[in-house]
Amino acid sequence: MFKSIKMAICEMLAVVLVLTGCSTEALSGNSEVPAWKQTETVSETGATGNTQSDTQEGDEQQAQAAPQSDAGPQDELLNNNSFVSLDSIPAYDGKAYVAVNDNVPFFTDSELTTDAFEYYSELDSLGRCGVTYANVCKEIMPTEERGKIGMVKPSGWHTVKYDIVDGKYLYNRCHLIGYQLSGENANTKNLITGTRYLNVEGMLPFENMVADYVKETGNHVLYRVTPIFEGNNLVANGVLMEAESVEDNGAGILFNVYCYNVQPGVTIDYATGDSSLDGTDSSANSADNSVSAANTGSSTSDSAAVTNQQASDQNNSANEAVTVHITKTGKKYHRAGCRYLKDSDSEVTLDEAKSLGLSPCGVCNPPQ
Repeated sequence: MFKSIKMAICEMLAVVLVLTGCSTEALSGNSEVPAWKQTETVSETGATGNTQSDTQEGDEQQAQAAPQSDAGPQDELLNNNSFVSLDSIPAYDGKAYVAVNDNVPFFTDSELTTDAFEYYSELDSLGRCGVTYANVCKEIMPTEERGKIGMVKPSGWHTVKYDIVDGKYLYNRCHLIGYQLSGENANTKNLITGTRYLNVEGMLPFENMVADYVKETGNHVLYRVTPIFEGNNLVANGVLMEAESVEDNGAGILFNVYCYNVQPGVTIDYATGDSSLDGTDSSANSADNSVSAANTGSSTSDSAAVTNQQASDQNNSANEAVTVHITKTGKKYHRAGCRYLKDSDSEVTLDEAKSLGLSPCGVCNPPQ
């Protein structure tokens, strides 16, 4: 009798399942896993090095095939962070970055978690990177020295050099989430074509602050970087960087900035990545189109000497205009707002700081 009743109940449940379309997966309580939880993290360690990009190393190697997705152009993929648009960003005025939303990131309270994760958008149909997002902590920081990334050719990549650029090379392979934070090396979903200025003056100081904070406290920092492209351009106009320390609700780290992908003295065609010195042809000083002075006579040497002198004059003039901050007893100079500055800091020009024998702070990475 009991078995008959049990069989009848089972048959009734089977009919209900068929009529309602329920699956055994739904009945088991399984739900869709958020995309950022599906990515694998790396093991715990301390960060090694504080540079976030490579320049030309390994260009002779064949470029890796970039994984493509079905995602559409810029408007569909990269504007999925709809908090900011290029129309709301002021024109570049000589500063490497500008605060957005009163310097407060767009994270919600529900996102403040101590779970380690990393997320990298698929490349769009033009091969461009999208939003990158991680909960930076010691668990995902690298355990080994960074390897070569010269085989990666991000969208809009060009190998070009200018005398007025620090290190000569205009473009770096810029990690959206720096290697020192996540250990991601030659990840094509995490590398964009960025100027040396964007890399060193714009992004790196904020990376260093996050890395130092995590290493000193062991806390977590929500960290999201979004490259912003205009239309179907291959080179990003800039990147939006957001960060908030979790355990102390932003008391340690809190910023929301847009960093300009520009290079002072150089004009960039963001649609293609082509470039030129202001008022000159792009082939005049490029590594891809360079001509040996030995084959062109003394006129080329004279021209190069003039170019070098102009670059030196521009650098000297820039140093006289740039200001940094120092303390009475410190041995380094800093950017305004650096956490290693004391209340009694004073503002001087970069040339004055150098004349005092001071060296740049390794945390806030001031102009050099």
